[in-house]
Formats: sequence, C-alpha cells, structure tokens
Amino acid sequence: MAPHSSSPEAGLSKTDAVLKAELRSASLAARDALAPAARLDASARIVQALLALPELAEARLVGAYWPIRSEVDPRPAAEGLLARGQAVALPHVTPDGLIFREWRAGDALVAGRFGLSEPDASLPPVEPDALIVPLAAFDGTGQRIGYGRGYYDGAITRLSRTRPVLTVGVGFAVQRVDRVPAEPHDRPLQFVITESGVTRFDRKS
Repeated sequence: MAPHSSSPEAGLSKTDAVLKAELRSASLAARDALAPAARLDASARIVQALLALPELAEARLVGAYWPIRSEVDPRPAAEGLLARGQAVALPHVTPDGLIFREWRAGDALVAGRFGLSEPDASLPPVEPDALIVPLAAFDGTGQRIGYGRGYYDGAITRLSRTRPVLTVGVGFAVQRVDRVPAEPHDRPLQFVITESGVTRFDRKS
C-alpha cells in the first residue's frame, strides 16, 4: 500500500532528503524489476515466515494491507491469521492519517484514495496490536523508508501511546540499502522479513 499525504521529510537536511528520495526511487525500481514469478515465490516465502513468527501469533488484532503495484502480497497471511482465530484489520487513508477497520474473509473492499482497496468507511475504527508494514526500502538497523508521507510512522506513534505495538516490515531483499537517513519522528521496525529470512531488532514500539 502506498498512501500519500503531507510530507514529513521537510525536517531532513537537503542532503539527507535528496538521499532518501534517491534510495526510495532506486529500491522501488529494483522491486519493480523482479520477474513476476520471482516476486510471487518471494511473497509466498515471506507469508510463510510471517505466519511462523511467534510474536505475531500472540497478537489479537493484526493490521495488514492490500498490496498495490509490486509490493509484497500479504493477503495469504491475512487469510492464515483469520484461519487460526486472529482478527485482521486494514488501513483506511484519511487526511488525519491511517485508521484501521476490521476485515473478515469475504468482506468487500471499496476503492479508496490513490487507488487503494480499503474497508468500508462505515465500519468502526479499531486499534491493532501488531502491524504488517509495507516499505520502499530498509536498512540493517530496522529503519524504513516509506512512500514519503509518514502515514505508518504516525500510526505506530499513535497506537503505541496506550500499549506496545509489534511492527513487522515486509519487503524483498533487493530493497535493502546501506543506511536510511532517519528523523526523530521515524519509527524503526522490530522485525523485517524478506524472502531471505527474518531479522529481529532489539527494540519495542
């Protein structure tokens, strides 16, 4: 999912802002260049690792997303979570940030902003205690580059005010970069899962 809103990157120095934009562009190009069959195989491996993650299995309500473009497809993971009795929520993009609403198998989604598939806005908001987070790029410390608007950073900050929130980034190995220029508001991830394996970072959201 790739929402857009007002940019939080104005706080970066010009050099870091340019670097972040270049890293985003290069990582997305590398992701787009993956052969469709390779992307499907990698997504399947990532889903398998997601469902095997003990910390995610402990979550009552997991925030997932519906993919666009060449993103990792977590839909089979959402179905797997539901099958073992966990609840799943999907994000709804609003001018004030991401709002999550519960999704059940078979529920119809509606066209949201920027071509995203979202739950119906009439459903009540919910607060996940774990998030499966899409990304444009990531580094070896768990820092993430999103799509430049800070939606997930804002959601993680908001949800973490009342209780710990598990954050699991999902991406392809080609999206890893040497260093992500980080700002104070950026929320590093606790886990990153690629087709190459699971990386855990010692932190709590």
